Amino acid sequence: MPTTASASFTSGADGGPTSLVARLSSGDPDVKLRALREVKNQIIGSKTKKLGYIKLGAVPRVASILSAAIADGDCFQPAPAASPRGMLGYSSNVVVQSAAALGSFACGFDEGVQAVLAAGALPLLVRLLDHPDDKVVDVGARSLKMIYQSEFAPKYEILERKSLEFLVSLLNREGENVTELGASIIAHSCRTVEEQKTMLEAGVLKRLVSLLDGSVGQRDASLGSLAAAFRNNAEVITEFMGPHGGKPFNAIFRLTVDSNPKTRLLACQCLIVIRNATDCYVQELGFKRKLVTTLLELLDDPGQVGDECPFVLSSLVEGKEDLHKIALEADAMVKLRNCMDKENVNPRRLRGVLLALADLCSKLESCRSTFLSMKVLKPLTGFLNHKEEDIRIAACTCLKNVTRSVKNLCAGYFMKNEALVNALILLLTDASEEVQVAALGVVSNIVVDFTTHKSMFVAHEGMQQLFCLSKSMVPAVRSNALRALRNMTFLADDKCKEAIYLGMTPSLIANLIRDDELSVKEQALALVRNLVDGSVGSIEQVFADDSIILDAVGSQLQCCPNAEVLLQGIYVLGNIACGNEIHKEAVTCLLFPLAGRGPEPFFVNFLLSSDSRLRLATIWVLINLTLPSPGALKRQERLQNEGVLSIVRSMVNDPCLDVKIRVRTLLTQTEHFGDF
Repeated sequence: MPTTASASFTSGADGGPTSLVARLSSGDPDVKLRALREVKNQIIGSKTKKLGYIKLGAVPRVASILSAAIADGDCFQPAPAASPRGMLGYSSNVVVQSAAALGSFACGFDEGVQAVLAAGALPLLVRLLDHPDDKVVDVGARSLKMIYQSEFAPKYEILERKSLEFLVSLLNREGENVTELGASIIAHSCRTVEEQKTMLEAGVLKRLVSLLDGSVGQRDASLGSLAAAFRNNAEVITEFMGPHGGKPFNAIFRLTVDSNPKTRLLACQCLIVIRNATDCYVQELGFKRKLVTTLLELLDDPGQVGDECPFVLSSLVEGKEDLHKIALEADAMVKLRNCMDKENVNPRRLRGVLLALADLCSKLESCRSTFLSMKVLKPLTGFLNHKEEDIRIAACTCLKNVTRSVKNLCAGYFMKNEALVNALILLLTDASEEVQVAALGVVSNIVVDFTTHKSMFVAHEGMQQLFCLSKSMVPAVRSNALRALRNMTFLADDKCKEAIYLGMTPSLIANLIRDDELSVKEQALALVRNLVDGSVGSIEQVFADDSIILDAVGSQLQCCPNAEVLLQGIYVLGNIACGNEIHKEAVTCLLFPLAGRGPEPFFVNFLLSSDSRLRLATIWVLINLTLPSPGALKRQERLQNEGVLSIVRSMVNDPCLDVKIRVRTLLTQTEHFGDF
């Protein structure tokens, strides 16, 4: 009777995995050696079997076999002169098989890397690099290379002298796997500016460029290492390459047409790192087009290259309008769309495609229009329900950028899409906080709806979910929920504002304004700013519960050092000052609590701030307080007596044009007080 693969890992029958793992501890050397070979052969290319054997404790036993063989010492003796070429003694054979098995566990499998490291195998494998037999050195280097291709590998301390000397010695060895190992360690561990500079000064970068003429493995490992050494370091790039790039740049660029797809991808990646770090290279239009077209060709690769290509493309176009235009002209949107349509697409590839589309739609309306014209919204909405968390987040990221389209927001294009609205509201209750934050980013955009379609979001309990998330224990969730509510109240009618006041008590709003997180404070104040922008009735709400909201605003203006928080707070006062006499007097009392003592220090600081935005917002408060109304003359006189207008007079030639215009508006409005 046939059994499933997973069931076989629980079997204790002879020849089963449990029995095989037990034979790794056999006292018979030949049985142990055969068990090593069998384990190694079974796990090659199968993550399921690797995980099964890890759970059965195979990795520590294999590491123990390797440790015992090394401790025995015989494996480090040269093979007898009479031994046929390529033949190994028993101890060396055990070393080769155990090291190869450890490498197989680590190959492309993070759980395997973690198990190998936990078993203490790393220093054992490093010792094999000094073995007199090239075959043993080679297998040790291959296994170490598998480990250092994982993010779970320990960081190599490049700055330590002995470690650096050892690393340089690896790069200068003759064996391909050993030099590839050295390059892989650099790619994994070269992270800081100091480490990058050390690589340059030690001549490592020059050696890596020379390896670009070596084997495919050496080329690929060297390209990855160079990218690590160049990342975000214009000084190292310029010093190494010279003013025009010269031989190093040309050596990398010519590999963009290499016959090996992985080499082409890594060459593009290295050039992108160079371009993103400095304006000296890869700026010509021809270079940019070459990178875009090469990457679009590599999208069709059915293997790992095709899976990684969208991420490299994303790093190329991120935030760069000129490259968005080039990519659009090269039909990048269409090719990425085609990748989404393929059956059984690899989840990593799909995530990369979604992120690349997100970057392409981040700036230009033409890209967003092209995206929407391809009827992508329906499948993209489907990806919001994908079982993979990363895919849901990537789909939200893509939608967030697409929904920046003012043209389509004005038409209610997104809010009228019931399937999209329902999917987003469902994500607001996702078990993953990262997904919640990503979904809130989309919601924040689509609720800025210039039509009357917000009712669909409200009818589907979307607003209730935002109220709940504003109380989240996670600061990013609270902040983004408040941002969505803030955007929902942009130019909203009184009915929408009333619903928010009903869903959020004055004490909750006040507590959010006083939140420990600056981003939460800012968004809470911005929400209140929008709520009090409009009718007298909406302003009246901030005076509920003994003016608890207004008091919270005042406390932040007095003590918070963050300009973004202060800006939102002062605009709250400016909007309240547009209300009736009671509202205006409340603002006046907040700014001038004691007659004859001058304004609150923060208010003077805002007028004299180096931040023109704060100066402008503060002038707007004064303009609104002195608009024609029954109590305007009294407030104008108070401004004069408290010395505020003398400060304003000194601002008539403010370097900021907007401030200058509003200062003159205020002075004109109060011109019958004093000599101006």
